[in-house]
Amino acid sequence: MKAASPRESINKVFERVGVHRFGVRSSQKRCRHEYGEEDGTMELQQIGAERTKNVLILMSDTGGGHRASAEAIKDAFRLEYGDQYKVFIKDVWKEYTGWPLNDMERQYKFMVKHVQLWSLAFHSTSPKWIHSVYLAAIAAFYAKEVEAGLMEYKPDIIISVHPLMQHIPLWVLKWQKLHKKVVFATVITDLNTCHRTWFHPSVNRLYCPSEEVAKRALLDGLQESQICVFGLPIRPSFVQAVFSKDDLRIELEMDLQLPAVLLMGGGEGMGPVKETAKALSEALFDTELERPIGQLIIICGRNETLASTLQSLQWKIPIRGFEKQMQKWMGACDCIITKAGPGTIAEALIRGLPIILNDYIPGQEKGNVPYVVESGAGVFTRNAKETARIVAEWFGEKKEELHRMSGNALKLAQPNAVFDIVRDVHELAWQRGAQASAPYVLTPSLSSLIC
Repeated sequence: MKAASPRESINKVFERVGVHRFGVRSSQKRCRHEYGEEDGTMELQQIGAERTKNVLILMSDTGGGHRASAEAIKDAFRLEYGDQYKVFIKDVWKEYTGWPLNDMERQYKFMVKHVQLWSLAFHSTSPKWIHSVYLAAIAAFYAKEVEAGLMEYKPDIIISVHPLMQHIPLWVLKWQKLHKKVVFATVITDLNTCHRTWFHPSVNRLYCPSEEVAKRALLDGLQESQICVFGLPIRPSFVQAVFSKDDLRIELEMDLQLPAVLLMGGGEGMGPVKETAKALSEALFDTELERPIGQLIIICGRNETLASTLQSLQWKIPIRGFEKQMQKWMGACDCIITKAGPGTIAEALIRGLPIILNDYIPGQEKGNVPYVVESGAGVFTRNAKETARIVAEWFGEKKEELHRMSGNALKLAQPNAVFDIVRDVHELAWQRGAQASAPYVLTPSLSSLIC
């Protein structure tokens, strides 16, 4: 068989998905290829209504939030439905495709360290015609691999928690005529300014963490019936953990009298942690009375170098560093300093912690700042001394402001989001009825279009 040139391959896939060379939707009716049994149709094991259903969660480790959301959804399925569902979390790009998709994690880490590069990539690919052409080009080369990755698990439900996990998987389902059998849901993990690749009109359900994201989805062509606003999925162990603050402080060997601030460095200990910690050490020490007015907990993430550096310094206030039990430390503290990651924000809101945002990744995290600030649940400043001054005031003459913000944080929190999501997905799967029990019948691979 003669191999098509890359240009011919791309154009054929473009025509199949309705995208022409310059991203214009075709107004002509397209011919559908007909394949019968003699063309290689194969029937797989019939799926009975009583068997355990398979859930395939698609994610990528481009930032910690996607895997955290996937794990939260998996745990919620287990707690809510036991062995009715078998849940798989997979990065199909990394496990089944080649470059550049199998290297997205490294590329992402490089770009977010060079924020202008990431900002350019985020905004330049936002127009629909651009990312549609890009994804169709990717499909031209990796449709067969993506198809194999999906079909290995024979999913009854596919849940995407990543913006690049909608288009190609949905094309595969449509080509295999499985789009009426398999429930496809997208769970957006950005609180406000999400990338437009999150939105695909063929999803059965789009779970939005906020009304702002839902409005963006409507503007991008989704219908109200497809959209649910439940919040960001947070792991059940965090949501269900209920502790007394005093008991936690005793367990964690904290000072029972001093208010506490939690300083987050992110998963890699990123951000101006050392500078902020030193400023807090000065601001939370009363020089006249020669005693501390607060205590500091630092989460260094996986940055052991940062933890060692902090531990080697002399501090005027009680300080703990390189801690890992987030649900306990959040429950024991009175406010939090963090960059604008959606997962940390959602967890802080559930614990009623006023938030000082000190940084954000351009693009998807930028909108998280007004989401918090305009709701009265926190403030934003990149200045370490300003951050320390705010905390000192909250622990001193502005205690009422701290309490008010704590109440606003609790009002904004959506602790049951992950359970709302899995219950709705379960309902969607149940509504499929006989269609869900139909056998898996695969036509020849989607990649046959481009060979």
